[in-house]
Amino acid sequence: MIDMENHENENRIPNHVIDNLARCLLPKIQTYFETENGQLAFHAWAEDKKNTQTQV
Repeated sequence: MIDMENHENENRIPNHVIDNLARCLLPKIQTYFETENGQLAFHAWAEDKKNTQTQV
């Protein structure tokens, strides 16, 4: 996980812009993952990640 407080903003996007974008997107992302399609996508991602980690 990236520590956003100490991570240099390589793209030079002001933190307030990133914060505002996150505030706009987070509710939409949460709503999506509450749907059946979102749950299926999450479980597929988690399974893929688990399989990738066991192959290393």
